Formats: sequence, C-alpha cells, structure tokens
Amino acid sequence: MAAHNELGKRGEDLAVNHLISIGHLIIARNYRYQKAEIDIISMIGSTIVFTEVKSRHTDKHGYPEMGVSEKKKQLLRDTMEYYLIENKIKEEARFDVIAIVLNDNKADIHHIEDAFYH
Repeated sequence: MAAHNELGKRGEDLAVNHLISIGHLIIARNYRYQKAEIDIISMIGSTIVFTEVKSRHTDKHGYPEMGVSEKKKQLLRDTMEYYLIENKIKEEARFDVIAIVLNDNKADIHHIEDAFYH
C-alpha cells in the first residue's frame, strides 16, 4: 500500500475512534456513489453525520481541512443526497470534517462540526 493510502487509512481509523468516543454510532465507512466517496457516515442523537477525513503528516503547507475543495464539497453533497434518498432517511443531516495531523506517532485531531452547508 502506498504511503499516502496508509496515512489516509490510519487517519480514518483515528477519526472513527474519535467519533465513537463522543457518542456517534458508525453506520458506514467509505460509502461510494459515482465519483465520490464519503469516508464515514454516523448518527449522533437524531442527526445523521457525513464526515470527510483529511490527514497529513504536517500542517507546514496548510491545514488538512483546506484540502476540501468546492468541487469535492459538491461531490459529497451529491453523494449525501443519493444516500438519503436510497435509504429513505428523513432525519436531519450535516457534514463534518475531521482534520488530522499525524507526526511522530502523535495525532492532532480537529473536528469541525457542520463544516459546510449541504
């Protein structure tokens, strides 16, 4: 597995553990629709949460959350809409971003709730 794939997998695992620790129920991981993928889908209370995880080894060239472009946001919105319709879900939904900087076996996790409008 390429180093960037290993970083992404490790970041997603840390994000899942973080979400569970704050009360989320994990519904799905790596949900794909057309050209997009939502990293984590979870529930907290009556809200369904779609989470994009961005991981980097350093924030030297910008924070990981800056990697969520407008194009990526639109792909995520389309994927969320498909998921909600396909599963007949009527609960409130939101997008979160979990930005993780991993260096020297230390993880700095920044959880941004309701990170962008859907």
